[in-house]
Amino acid sequence: MARPLAASLLILAYLLFCAWTAWRHRQRSLAARLPTLADAQAPLLIVYASQTGQAEQLAQHSADALQTAGQAVHCCSLDRLDLPTLLRYPRALFIVSTTGEGDAPDSAHAFLRQAMAARAELAGLHYALLALGDRSYAQFCAFGRQLDDWLRHSGAQALFDTVEVDKLDPAALRHWQYELSALAGGQTMADWRTPDYQRWQLLTRRCLNPAGCAAPTFHLRLQALEDGPSWQAGDIAEIGPRNAPERIGAFLSAAGLAAHPDWQLALADRLLPERADELQALRRLSPAALRDALPRLPHREYSIASIPASGALDLLVRQTRNADGRLGLGSGWLTEYLPEGAELALRIRPNRSFQLDANEDRPLILIGNGTGLASLRAHLQARAAHGQGRNWLIFGERNAAHDFYFQAELQAWQAAGQLSHLDAVFSRDGGSCRYVQHVLQAERARLLDWIADGAAVYVCGSAQGMAPAVQAELTAALGEEGMDALLAAGRYRRDVY
Repeated sequence: MARPLAASLLILAYLLFCAWTAWRHRQRSLAARLPTLADAQAPLLIVYASQTGQAEQLAQHSADALQTAGQAVHCCSLDRLDLPTLLRYPRALFIVSTTGEGDAPDSAHAFLRQAMAARAELAGLHYALLALGDRSYAQFCAFGRQLDDWLRHSGAQALFDTVEVDKLDPAALRHWQYELSALAGGQTMADWRTPDYQRWQLLTRRCLNPAGCAAPTFHLRLQALEDGPSWQAGDIAEIGPRNAPERIGAFLSAAGLAAHPDWQLALADRLLPERADELQALRRLSPAALRDALPRLPHREYSIASIPASGALDLLVRQTRNADGRLGLGSGWLTEYLPEGAELALRIRPNRSFQLDANEDRPLILIGNGTGLASLRAHLQARAAHGQGRNWLIFGERNAAHDFYFQAELQAWQAAGQLSHLDAVFSRDGGSCRYVQHVLQAERARLLDWIADGAAVYVCGSAQGMAPAVQAELTAALGEEGMDALLAAGRYRRDVY
């Protein structure tokens, strides 16, 4: 009995090695084609400032994930970093804790005194920041915010918005993982913790732009099948995607395995290897053993486009395609392969940095493009439900005839006085190209009036192009001190991707 067991364990170990090798090879190949990793030879710097070891541990997790994705990294503590060293890196991740009543960790004091005492010249640096803190303290994530402010004022460009973590909140850490995956060109990175999805059902799915030139964009309505968490406008739906049945069938054929329902069930949420040598080893394993050997597919994130009072959880999902022409993992599953009426795995991630106090009756300026309209729509639903009508929506897409999502609903809100201003711009409708930042430029007087009246600005959509252009226009209108005041008051929020 010992020999068959030993042989099985040897095969399983070999399969795990092959799967890991293929995964890493595929991630490297794809990463080399993506702009975020265009300078593949330049290492990415990961810097941590830790008081109790948590930031250091998360830095190591991040380094391991990026190295598996084919990215060279250098990892060091902030007490070993100086400004000349930082200037040698084009990209850096900072993972820092706040200790006591808003203090920097002990290991950060030298960098704080020497490098951060004055503005530096960091225009060539792209950075991201994970700030660890505890909301029971008044100065939540104070050192992370101080570091972010110094980097921004020194000319560094954020790769994505700062992720703030309250007492190692798993949802915020999953979001950091998700951003790391995007940084690695959308490469697959398994969740660090086992997902705790709930059961949901797809009620309806409708393509909103069937004749447009943009990628097909779908409105999905979902309903919980069990008691699950509620959500607020601004929150995120994390989806547990599944492999398309055709993809599993092609995999089974390549591996020389007979098609069987057990295989479809076992492989639905697993990362499928493709190399011939590893496929050979798979033939000797049972469905259960193969499922245990393969990594789980990672989650995908989507802004929620509704509030619970609407009766369903709505998503606005645009189809994406990989370099090989195949549909993207999450968008393909949701828009093409998941049948209406079928179940899906979903969990809610509170997105506190993009939530709005429903009882705060301040003016609201909502700016977004493409599927970024999803979260803005949820905010408008919440505001309408509370009778808060001083809302200004600026939305951009390609063609008015095809890509004006939720047009009838938005115009009805405007007619009813629940939307003060609706400025929709479309870049492919002829004439000069107009984007959302051009509305801010043309309506600067109105913008300044609204800001003076206490308006908050919420931006959702593309992190490349739209979000930086909007921030530049806001800064041109308000000045750096005005932007700093908005940020300090929590009146400038972004959910960009």
